[in-house]
Amino acid sequence: MVGGTTGSTSPVLEEDARAKVNLTLRVIGRRADGYHDLESVVAFADCADRLTLDSGADLSLTATGPRAQECGDTADNLVIKAARLLGERVEGLTFGRFALDKHLPVAAGIGGGSADAAAALRLLVRANNLEMDDPRVLEVARLTGADVPVCVQSRACVMTGVGENLLPLSLPRLPCVMVNPRVPVATKDVFKELGLKNGELRVGVKDVLKRATWPDEGGSIDAWIVALNAGTNDLEAPALKVEPVIDTVLSALRDAEGVRLARMSGSGATCFALFGNDTDAQRAAGAIQLAHPLWWVHAGALS
Repeated sequence: MVGGTTGSTSPVLEEDARAKVNLTLRVIGRRADGYHDLESVVAFADCADRLTLDSGADLSLTATGPRAQECGDTADNLVIKAARLLGERVEGLTFGRFALDKHLPVAAGIGGGSADAAAALRLLVRANNLEMDDPRVLEVARLTGADVPVCVQSRACVMTGVGENLLPLSLPRLPCVMVNPRVPVATKDVFKELGLKNGELRVGVKDVLKRATWPDEGGSIDAWIVALNAGTNDLEAPALKVEPVIDTVLSALRDAEGVRLARMSGSGATCFALFGNDTDAQRAAGAIQLAHPLWWVHAGALS
């Protein structure tokens, strides 16, 4: 999407950085190098940050919006990290001034920072006439963060390995409510609480070989909710120990009228609930926001 122009001759480019939701998340084990092998059904929400790029020789980032203060030092932002890594691999890369309109909570299990970095890569690809499947772009996505490759595509998929293997899924529009208690949770603390040693498998070999099956293209909301209910988020239990308020969030969602499934996303603290229709989702979100006015609550859909 192309926005307005500034003093430069190039148009200001814009990209949405959509929130990522882990509908399921299985921890297969911890590799010898310390990274965790995962299997996750990932969907994307209709809430997002917005990132713009005004192309130029210099690289900078400014942050505005309701969550801007949560971003910390912009010099350490994943947007800058991704841009620098790509600049190391693409000679003469055009950078520019990034502007981030920050709406998603940070350290929240919905890939906010990863989505921003992925949006930055998409903008740099467009500004430099590169291709999204350029091996250098894909390498930078992996190096920037485990959730960045899936956020680059921002499409429903099964994500395996450490986030690099993506199998597209045909997911129906799923009415949902997302809730974050505005308490940051560090992913490293949750994995530390999980307590796997290097080289340790969490599931048996038969479980690894026996992959879950998901509804075919055109599968209904009901079929998907049944399938997803058979799954789990293996990080939910350790996350509850790190930040017990997650249990309060899950209880609020599970008590909502019309709820079909409630679960934590990623390493928390954001949790989500699926509903059969938008009316139930909107009603639940309103009730939760009224009861917990300091929480971040979003009613919308995943796809």
